[in-house]
Amino acid sequence: MKNSIPHRNLFLFLGLGLIILFLINLGVGSVFIPIAEIISGLFGGEFSKKSWEVIIYQYRIPKAFTAVLAGIALAVSGIQMQTFFRNPLAGPYVLGISSGAGLGVAILVLTGSMLGLSLFAGGVGGWAVVIAATIGAILVLLLMSLTAWKVKDSMTLLIVGLMFGSLAGAIVSVLAYFSDADQLKIFTVWSMGSLGGTTISQLKIFGLAVLIGLIPVLVFIKSYNAMLLGEAYAESMGVNIRQLRWAMIISTGVLAGSATAFCGPIAFIGIAVPHMARIIFKTADHGVLIPASLLLGAIVLLICDSISQLPGSAQSLPINAVTSLVGAPMVIWLILKRNFSKEF
Repeated sequence: MKNSIPHRNLFLFLGLGLIILFLINLGVGSVFIPIAEIISGLFGGEFSKKSWEVIIYQYRIPKAFTAVLAGIALAVSGIQMQTFFRNPLAGPYVLGISSGAGLGVAILVLTGSMLGLSLFAGGVGGWAVVIAATIGAILVLLLMSLTAWKVKDSMTLLIVGLMFGSLAGAIVSVLAYFSDADQLKIFTVWSMGSLGGTTISQLKIFGLAVLIGLIPVLVFIKSYNAMLLGEAYAESMGVNIRQLRWAMIISTGVLAGSATAFCGPIAFIGIAVPHMARIIFKTADHGVLIPASLLLGAIVLLICDSISQLPGSAQSLPINAVTSLVGAPMVIWLILKRNFSKEF
C-alpha cells in the first residue's frame, strides 16, 4: 500500500510527459511549428500558415501516432519475452518474427521486378510491403506456435526461434546477392526502420492489431509474476502453463509482427524499455511493469523520432540508428551489471 502513491504519481508524470512529447514531436522537423500554434489548431483554431496545417494533419500526426503504437507494441512484447524466457536480454524479436517479416519484404522487393510491382510508388506499393511483412511474420509465428505445442522447454524454444531467424536471414542474403542495386537499396531503406510512411488507413489497422495483441496480456497479467519463478512454480500455483505460453507467443507475434510490418525492424526498444520501467518503478510486479513499459515505450520512441528529425534540417536519420544509440548503452550496462538477473 505504501508504494501505491509513488507509483500513481509516477504514472501521472509519465502520462503528462507523453502528452508533452507528443506535442513536441508534432512541432519539430525541417519546418518548426510552435507548440502554441499546434494546440490552438488541434482545438479548432486557425493555423497562421496553411502549410502548417497540411504538415500537421497529413504527415506529423500519423507519424506521431505510429511512434506511440510501435513503442507500445515493442515494449510490451519485450517484457513478455523477458518473462517467458526469464532472460533480461530477451527481446520481442527472439521468436524470429522480425526475420520472418524481413523475409516477406525481401521476397517482394528483391524479386519485385519479375512480378512487375512498382514499390513505394503510391498506396499500392506501401500496402504491398505491409502485406508481405505481415505474411512473413505470421508464417514464422505459426511455425513457432507448432514448435511450442511440441516443445515444453522455454530455452529450447528460444534456440528454435533463433534458428528460424538465422534461416530467414540466410534466404534474404541469397536474394540480396542476386538482386540489382535499386532493389537492394529499397530493401536496405526498409530495414533501417521508418515511422513516416504510415497512412491513415494503415494506422487504423495498426492500432487494431496492437489492441488485439494487448488483449492476452490483460487477460493473463496476474499469471506473469508466477512465471518469473519458473514454469514448475507457476504450475504449482494453478497457472495453466500451456495456455499462458500460447497467449504470450501469440501476443508477442501480433505486437512485434505488426510493428515490423508497418515500421520496419526497430532495434532495442523491446529490450531496453522494460528495464527502464524496472529501474524507475523499482518493482518486479507485472501489474505495474506492463503499463509502465507501455507508457515508456511510447515516450522513448517519440524522443528517438524527434531526435531523428534533426530539427531545422531537411535531413532525417533512420529511426534504427537513434534507437540503437539509446538502447545499446542500456544493454551494455545490463551485461556489466549482472545483478539484474536476480529479478528473473
